[in-house]
Amino acid sequence: LELLGWQPFFADQLNEDEMALTPPARVTQVHRNSLHVVGETVDTTIVYPDTEITVGDWILINEAQTKPERVLDRQSLIKRRGAGHDRQVQMIAANLDTSFIVSSCNRDFKVARIERYIALAFEAGVDPVIVLTKADLCDDLEPFVTAATAISRKVPVVVLNALSDAPKRELAQWCKVGQTVAFLGSSGVGKSTLVNALTGSEVDTQGVREADARGRHTTTSRHLHITHDSCAVLDTPGMRELQLTDAATGIKETFADLHELEQSCRFNDCSHDHEPGCAVQAAITSGIIDAIRVNRWLKLVAEDQENTTILAKRFS
Repeated sequence: LELLGWQPFFADQLNEDEMALTPPARVTQVHRNSLHVVGETVDTTIVYPDTEITVGDWILINEAQTKPERVLDRQSLIKRRGAGHDRQVQMIAANLDTSFIVSSCNRDFKVARIERYIALAFEAGVDPVIVLTKADLCDDLEPFVTAATAISRKVPVVVLNALSDAPKRELAQWCKVGQTVAFLGSSGVGKSTLVNALTGSEVDTQGVREADARGRHTTTSRHLHITHDSCAVLDTPGMRELQLTDAATGIKETFADLHELEQSCRFNDCSHDHEPGCAVQAAITSGIIDAIRVNRWLKLVAEDQENTTILAKRFS
């Protein structure tokens, strides 16, 4: 079970009888009407129940191995406001330890997008790590490394060539037995290549368009790969839209310096736009902080508040 990511947090939720009668299994894939689950003596597909379940969940399955008896409490949950008209909350993955936020060193690199993924991870209680790929194809790495490093003091930055032997070496400290990691990012940045490097599997990969450095979707669904000598590895499709909801804490952690600065504003409800005594505007004027970064922060705060309010009203 340790290879699957089993930890004391989950073991504490059941007793020996439950372990024997309804053995735990981990959800590795979610399909429209079924789940693929893997356990100590289980590797099968079962019917999707009424309860919401996502990749990475731990469930207890009945003796016939046909349905879940219970979903164990989650240690972490990454979610977003889903795309489309209904705009419901979409669960991305559960029970992750580390989220590798992958971006190429080319025109795909967007600080604002990386900040969103970091806020998502912090909100879920997952450790984010920025992974910059395609380093071998970049003539000048410094601007990308400088921009990524400046996002947050709490988030490490790793630069590598996904096609080399570097991934296992450079990511080893987060990829120990019993840990669960996920690769998040746009299509074409090298997520599936990194999965292949860590797991030895053969996930399909594709290149990017030269015109705009944007990738094509290769991974079409989330898949948790179980390795025999390392961590559990989640591969995810590129997300074209990443709207935050219920992520206020994650945004505060991502922009910790700005959140700390706003505590010195004269008014508690300062919009950091025109009010007198605004510590944020004063810091912009004096050149201590960047106005563009402040605008990205305020945009995420407003988006999160709006989405959280809309969804709360919808389901109240």
